[in-house]
Amino acid sequence: MSNPAKYSLNSKKVAEATEEWLEKRGVTKMEIAELVHFLQKDYFPELTLDECMIHVDAVLSKREVQNAVLTGIQLDMLAEEGKLLPPLQEMIQHDEGLYGCDEILALSIVNVYGSIGFTNFGFIDKVKPGILVRLNSKTEGEIHTFLDDIVGAIAASAASRIAHRKQAEREGETTPPLD
Repeated sequence: MSNPAKYSLNSKKVAEATEEWLEKRGVTKMEIAELVHFLQKDYFPELTLDECMIHVDAVLSKREVQNAVLTGIQLDMLAEEGKLLPPLQEMIQHDEGLYGCDEILALSIVNVYGSIGFTNFGFIDKVKPGILVRLNSKTEGEIHTFLDDIVGAIAASAASRIAHRKQAEREGETTPPLD
């Protein structure tokens, strides 16, 4: 068993690394907020991108989400560099249809925000709007096998968070659900 006194990871550093690596991989929080808006605009026409951004930030503040982002990005990068062993290298490099671990990692994000997040994720993963078009294109030499699903999951989770909060507002609740 490891000695907890010897290992201590600073949560602020993990959060900063998460945002830094998303940006290094070409994903902005605003692009994720645009996906959230895409998912919720028909249900809440008054919804603004600023409000969507607040919910993206809230989702990204969760350690479980940060862990998934950092793990997925690292696996994509290792595949780009050809540093994975076969057949895993080929499966990730080509985003193999029967390789579902990328979706499973993304679902760990969605799971934080309830069942509506699963339906939002399924929809956005199928339609692939906005930044997801580029991340899924496979034309620029970059591998985003995990990242496209992770970004979709962050957006689906933020959309779920909005839906839960709007319902609570309609019901006059003062304690927001799913922080």
